[in-house]
Amino acid sequence: MSVQEPDTIVVAPNFLIPITRWWSKETIAIVTGANKGIGFGLVKRLGELGLTVVLTARDNGRGLEAVESLKGQGLNVHFFRLDVSDSNSIQMFASWFQLNFGVVDILINNAAVSFNDLHENSVEKAETVIKTNFYGPKLLTEALLPLFRRSTAARILNISSRLGLLSKLKNPKLREMLLDEQSLSEKQIEEMVNLFLENVKNGSWETNGWPQVWTDYSVSKLALNYYSKVLAKRYKGFGLSVNCFCPGFTQTSMTGGKGTHTAEDAAELGVRLALLPAEQLPTGKFYIVGSRSPVYSKL
Repeated sequence: MSVQEPDTIVVAPNFLIPITRWWSKETIAIVTGANKGIGFGLVKRLGELGLTVVLTARDNGRGLEAVESLKGQGLNVHFFRLDVSDSNSIQMFASWFQLNFGVVDILINNAAVSFNDLHENSVEKAETVIKTNFYGPKLLTEALLPLFRRSTAARILNISSRLGLLSKLKNPKLREMLLDEQSLSEKQIEEMVNLFLENVKNGSWETNGWPQVWTDYSVSKLALNYYSKVLAKRYKGFGLSVNCFCPGFTQTSMTGGKGTHTAEDAAELGVRLALLPAEQLPTGKFYIVGSRSPVYSKL
């Protein structure tokens, strides 16, 4: 056990979380950004375990192709086009989902973008990154909140990154704000994101204590992590858990195919976390896949 940063405890047990079945084919999961990579792996594994899964993707053709390949394996998978960076697309999806399914048990916010190669750090498309990686999950979650079936311990799993941990942020005022768990609000998190975008526009982002690796992506995940924490606190005890999961250095298109493990490996652990039995289901937690074993920490 080691302390990584203030209020964060990291435990590295050698474990593979056992699967205890509590769900049925009536249990409904949504996975965004799922036509390939980790998202596709999540949908496939959930389907194999007998859940009904809604796969979403920004590209209609690729999404349909992904769903057809899974249906060909006998899985109960459905598709609807969703661009999480577009609020109209989110509302269209929420309306379609409510009409066709009515309730949701599991939401996995996986859709995300980065426009940098592994060793690049451009912020040229910072606004798109923030809009997709932070506001996308936030707005989709808000649109679906009335539909969660809380009697079955509904859960949200936000696919995030260790690049968004507090230790990557060097701005003392922002660190102090994020550490104030009692008063931290969505408004403050959005103000932080707006400040970053202002710094990008005026060219001061490199000298204001923002994360130094994949800066725009890191800030988007920092905001997502702390939004998750605010949401977890708000709904604790009301049948909805909110956790984050960093799949680690995974072989996906975002990493140019480089990584220490496959998308299928990351998806397997993500599914096991998403399917924890109600009595074992925490909230406000941040899970990380380490280079040698999965580790777990408080957000």
